[in-house]
Amino acid sequence: MRKTLALFGSLFLGLSLAAQTSPAPAQTSNVQRTTKAINYRLRNDAVKIEFHGTELMSNATGEAHVTGKKSNLEIDAKFENLDDPTKFGLEYLSLVLWAVSPEGRAVNLGELVFDHNSAKLKAITDMQTFGLIVTAEPYFAVNQPGNMVVMENVIPAGTREQNIDARYELLGRGTYSSTNTHIQDAIFGIDRKTPRSLFEARNAVRIARVAAADKYASSIIARADQQLRDAEEAYVRKRDKATIETLARETVGTAEEARVMAVKQKAEEEAHAKAAADKKAAEEREAKARADAEAEARRRAEAESARVQAEQARQQAEQARQQAEAAKAEALRMKQDAEKARQEAEAAKAQAVAQQQSLAVEADKARKAAEEADRLRQQAEKEKADLRGQLLQQLNAVLATRDTARGLIANMSDVLFKTGSFELLPGARERLAKVSGIVLAHPGLHLEVEGHTDAVGSDEYNQQLSERRADAVRSYLVQQGIPDSSIVARGLGKTSPVATNDTPEGRQQNRRVELVLSGEAIGTSSARAVPTAAPQQ
Repeated sequence: MRKTLALFGSLFLGLSLAAQTSPAPAQTSNVQRTTKAINYRLRNDAVKIEFHGTELMSNATGEAHVTGKKSNLEIDAKFENLDDPTKFGLEYLSLVLWAVSPEGRAVNLGELVFDHNSAKLKAITDMQTFGLIVTAEPYFAVNQPGNMVVMENVIPAGTREQNIDARYELLGRGTYSSTNTHIQDAIFGIDRKTPRSLFEARNAVRIARVAAADKYASSIIARADQQLRDAEEAYVRKRDKATIETLARETVGTAEEARVMAVKQKAEEEAHAKAAADKKAAEEREAKARADAEAEARRRAEAESARVQAEQARQQAEQARQQAEAAKAEALRMKQDAEKARQEAEAAKAQAVAQQQSLAVEADKARKAAEEADRLRQQAEKEKADLRGQLLQQLNAVLATRDTARGLIANMSDVLFKTGSFELLPGARERLAKVSGIVLAHPGLHLEVEGHTDAVGSDEYNQQLSERRADAVRSYLVQQGIPDSSIVARGLGKTSPVATNDTPEGRQQNRRVELVLSGEAIGTSSARAVPTAAPQQ
């Protein structure tokens, strides 16, 4: 066993060092593609659709049954005659099923797990209208489809269909590839019996390093390295398949997080560098223009000086004549000024009388306007109070709601989540859908989603659980149409109990998610919305 572990350590070290020294791939342009979509929202029965292979996997076939539920759709798909994705290149290890909305948003529904050349997949989606595609990817956790589209859904005859006018974007081929052959050999040269999930984990870490995660997401890639070492050691020690699969998938998720962070940070760095270069170029152009302007100004000044000297003699002669005429004009002006002063005095007297009368009229108008403004203010306050009461009654019909100085606070108990999880149960989704309908009926309202836990468990665990539950509620409300800028989420862990943590009943009351509804429309000021990060899976 000691010799085997030493072999694993040397192979993993070689993989890490090669990945660190490999050159970054050339930038590739995204491409666009159009597919067909079906509106499943109006269907009560299961819809059967078929898949056909594209020119990349022409023999592949498949079918799926899409069944509508209360708040989502269930997809049960199976595929035949599949080719191994590695035929497209050593960086392709997985086949992923995507749902694509008419607006071009692609959602990863899951990985097709091979059984020889067949695969099955069950998935759930909140989207109502979408098309289905299958792409070859380097690992299962990618968040945007690549351009290796191997299968697409076929619209059944007589089904209401629509073209997706807003095309969805595909990552260009080469985004995940590397020009360093040694890295690819390291991935596949260890053992052909190695689980595919472990290959994906190695590939995900390699790709994150190619994307410069060591520079831009060092702590995350270090965590992915450790997770990969744990998965490799579990495989070497011949742990059970489920344990190896779990450790490998955790590695893939962390490596993808590191890659996305690195791509984002690198883009921001390049943008800053370009802005600095543009600023420097603009300053240089400005300096040159200023120097040219100064030279032109000197030339003009010299020409003007010569012209002024020529004019001075003529002006001196003209000046004597003008002085004589000015004296005559001044006498006439003084006479005219005296007459004008008399007329202005008479006009000022008449204007004072008129202003006095006008002020009396304006004072009466101001008094009436103040009375009308006070009436409108009282009416607006009554309308806010009426709306607040109406919303309190509507929300109480869905969730227990109380009126506070912060606004209306609706309480979701933890029975609407899976135990110890942030996954919403169907009952919670149904209630949140009703809440979103109430909020959308009154534009301008603001929602704060606050997650709370009891005191059982560590501070870190409770904080993360409260944040993820709050984020899950926020994400679902945004999916229901509430503007992203009108809702924030935060987790408060066990810091704000409403009951004692010494009894089961008290702890259950403390495990909750509260929705705080505020806004000028109901007489409370709302906090400015700050987008929250998506919860880690």
